Amino acid sequence: MYRKYMIVILTVILIINAQAQEMYNNEKSSLVASEERILVEQLELDTNRITDNILPIILENAHFDRNSLITFGKRYTTAYKTLNKNDEPKPSNKPDWLLDGTSYKANVYKGKRSDEIIMSNGLLRRVFRIKPNAATVRLDNLVTGESLLRGVKPEAIVKINGINYEIGGLKGQPNYAFLKEEWLDGMTSDASAMKFVGFKISKPKKPFGWKRFGAHNTDAEWPPKGVHLQMDYALPSDEDLIKGTSILPSSYGRQQLYKTNFNTLDDGWRTHYSSSHERSSFENEGKIGEIYTPQNTTVYVERVLNADTRIIEATFNAGTDKTKDYGPGIALVWPDKTLKFYLRPGPNIEGIPTFGLWDGKRHNYAVGGQKPFDINQPWTLRLRIADDGVYCEAKSKDGEWRTLQKLPTFKTMPSEVRIGKTNAKGIGEDLKESQGELARLQVMDFSLYGVLKSNNKSALKSGDLTVSVHYELYDGIPVMGKWLTLKNNSDKEITVDKFTSEIIAAIEYTSTVNIDGMPDAYPNIHVETDYAFASMNVEGANRHVVKWLTDPDYATQVNYLRVTPCLLNVGPELGPDRKVKPNETFKTFRTFVLPHDSFDRERQGLSIRKMYRTLAPWTTENPLMMHARFSDWDRVKLAIDQASEVGFEMVILTFGSSFNMEDDSPEYLVKMKKYADYAKSKGIEIGGYSLLASRKVGGGNDVVMPPGRRPNFGNSPCLESSWGQDYFRKLYNFYKQTGFKLLEHDGSYPGDICASTEHPGHNGLEDSRWKQYEKISKFYQWCREQGIVLNIPDYYYLAGGNKCGMGYREVNWSLPRNQQLIHARQNIYDGTWQKMPSMGWMFVPLTEYHGGGAAATIEPLNEHLDHYESMMVSTLGAGVQAFYRGPRLYDTNKTKTMVTNVVNWFKEHREVLEGDIIHLRRPDGQDLDYWLSVNPQSKEKGMLMVYNPLKEAVVKKIKVPLYYTGLKDRTVIKSKEGLLKTYTLNRDYSIEIEVKVPANSYTWYVME
Repeated sequence: MYRKYMIVILTVILIINAQAQEMYNNEKSSLVASEERILVEQLELDTNRITDNILPIILENAHFDRNSLITFGKRYTTAYKTLNKNDEPKPSNKPDWLLDGTSYKANVYKGKRSDEIIMSNGLLRRVFRIKPNAATVRLDNLVTGESLLRGVKPEAIVKINGINYEIGGLKGQPNYAFLKEEWLDGMTSDASAMKFVGFKISKPKKPFGWKRFGAHNTDAEWPPKGVHLQMDYALPSDEDLIKGTSILPSSYGRQQLYKTNFNTLDDGWRTHYSSSHERSSFENEGKIGEIYTPQNTTVYVERVLNADTRIIEATFNAGTDKTKDYGPGIALVWPDKTLKFYLRPGPNIEGIPTFGLWDGKRHNYAVGGQKPFDINQPWTLRLRIADDGVYCEAKSKDGEWRTLQKLPTFKTMPSEVRIGKTNAKGIGEDLKESQGELARLQVMDFSLYGVLKSNNKSALKSGDLTVSVHYELYDGIPVMGKWLTLKNNSDKEITVDKFTSEIIAAIEYTSTVNIDGMPDAYPNIHVETDYAFASMNVEGANRHVVKWLTDPDYATQVNYLRVTPCLLNVGPELGPDRKVKPNETFKTFRTFVLPHDSFDRERQGLSIRKMYRTLAPWTTENPLMMHARFSDWDRVKLAIDQASEVGFEMVILTFGSSFNMEDDSPEYLVKMKKYADYAKSKGIEIGGYSLLASRKVGGGNDVVMPPGRRPNFGNSPCLESSWGQDYFRKLYNFYKQTGFKLLEHDGSYPGDICASTEHPGHNGLEDSRWKQYEKISKFYQWCREQGIVLNIPDYYYLAGGNKCGMGYREVNWSLPRNQQLIHARQNIYDGTWQKMPSMGWMFVPLTEYHGGGAAATIEPLNEHLDHYESMMVSTLGAGVQAFYRGPRLYDTNKTKTMVTNVVNWFKEHREVLEGDIIHLRRPDGQDLDYWLSVNPQSKEKGMLMVYNPLKEAVVKKIKVPLYYTGLKDRTVIKSKEGLLKTYTLNRDYSIEIEVKVPANSYTWYVME
């Protein structure tokens, strides 16, 4: 038999050698096997023999096309010699990537060893081991030279049909404070983890199309340049799943021996009530399982335990019980000893609840560590009796099982089990003194399960599912994207209950022994996803999906409670509970990781802004917009005509204008097409406003919130209700029929969940958020493909949105005009730390808005021309577009001239003004305020805007840092007055410039 296999292998080698020799003779260069797949998995040889002896010979003689899928071995991918003909480039003195990132090219390289893959672009490096399973073993910030990784974790985790599967990863790291390379060879693959079976290297593909609007940022790449690595995994066999450390549901592969929800109490139970109080009972006010008794007393039920029992499980709601030793739990009874695993809801060590354990000999009052958990929700405890030990495990109502303690294997099985309140040793003895106040708590359910069997007919087979982990590394920026796809290869529907798509055991930001109410300090890494909503800032929009958690494996951390937030966990907090049909592929959201190379706020912001330019380049589209307050033809025509004459680029039929995008009558659609056609004839695009959330639609179509929760905006329809589905049908149809080119989508979907089981587009609570987000993100992506600009007061940039609010309080527009002006510049200054100027809109109400009367209002425009000009220059002088909301843009020729001049000035300097803002002095009304716009790729490298809010002229010298302009030695500066002067840059790339600003006015200086 062995001889037969050797013949097959030698034949493969001879064929490859012959091909390689022919290519070598033809080209005298490195050997590349084009579009070739090498599948060794058909060979029924011992895996280790393939790994150690055969494949190195094959790989010595061939190079492979980077777009080929290479799969080795039947059980795991084995060593290889090369992926790319070149090694990873050596570090060199390249320019600052924020000024010029063109030399930083992403690629995939061979590692130091034959079982390593490296993704690197000279800024960020991720190193994978692929034997005995695939795992990230290095994550390096190449700008600073620091390692960001302190431990190996699974590449991802998915819960499918109720089973949690780790994807890849290695076990056995002895210390999670740091990762030593020599430990890796001794680390093993968990039998229950998904196994790495192959990879594919290609270029990034666009997740959706982008039809560019106007002439904005036409040089932006889409999709972004870089490299894409796809790593494929297969499910473990049923036998391996059982052998591994995966914590399985109690019912997996086991017979349920007994279950009760305590609706009744059958004859198998014996009750024990404390005699300390007449109300002590296991049945309170007719509810069996509800315990009412003084806190430090005992009330429980017990029954004989079946000898075949291997899992004992019960759920408790601690209610008002604040005791310690007498907390509710599971007690096992032998003739000569007891064991108790229980909740300690009282104010324990550090004032937090803990899990307790009496193992028959000693107490552990904080089993699993002194880690805070929510005692106000039900907790399920179980004792799982396995061949290698007894596991004490717990999970919250909607959480996952976690092992708190492993005990030695029982020599004999316990004879009885007690459920409820016992003393610390599981015995029915009350505390003689200080029995405490009466407490009300509940035993909610109890179950027993038998021996685990490996012939589970309902289990998924290894070939039923292909899980791929996708990584993208981009040219010119230290950003890595990541997502999962799951292909259902079976003939039955599967459910993706939950997933965690990125897990990084990162170096902690700081070491704090005691937290003492201090705010959490997270690792210096920016993380966001395209599953973002319910906020106008990036952290808030991702708070439901990006979590910095404590690491249960990090036992050597300085923090006393071991609660240092240094484990990145990216996954939805609810669902997706997504049904995947046979032959269907499910795709998760995308996560983007950007390690910062500085703690400087400006540099961090510049890094994030460059990421958006690369990953969401449509956010640079920045048309000048007017909000028309009326939708009748005469006034809309006036707005279009005026916008065209002064150089604006878009008119929006705003809120309160009587425009109705939900009117899908043929007459209305024809009317709106007339508007769009006329606007286009004038060189203007037209858009409109629609309100989605923050309203009630009735008819059973609104979101049904769980008890105690309310929608983000007070009211909201469910996007997957009948109304929601019809609403989006109308929006698609409106844009197809009319030619409108902008959607102002107010009250965009903020992540509201819905418990309805009657809505046609989702099944219930668990899938409601995912399905609604799929609905709206697909619509936004369709808009992006049609060249429709999206103004969304929410953080939908990575899903296709162009703009979000810069951040302002609407009622502030009722303040006196001079106060509005300072507020506007403050809003811009504060809103552009992470946003590019083009990403945030501002507001200039031309008529009265939220009150304030004549003192707050610009109309009549010609009477407040200086203020009107100051508002325009304050926004456009930052590259920021405002919504000029009113019936007209000018009322006299003088007003028209002013508006035209400011617009022309902006367009003349547009390239630099739409660059990045360097924050210099925040507006405070007490002195000059100023910022610097920079664009190292434009002719004008920088533009300094200086504003004077005072009643007198100001002359002063200010220091201007020019590093991010890209200027190195000297610069020629042109002032607003047209004066030219040459400056030599200081060693810190700064200059000192004397500015002269008239009272209540502004000036500017351009650097070339």
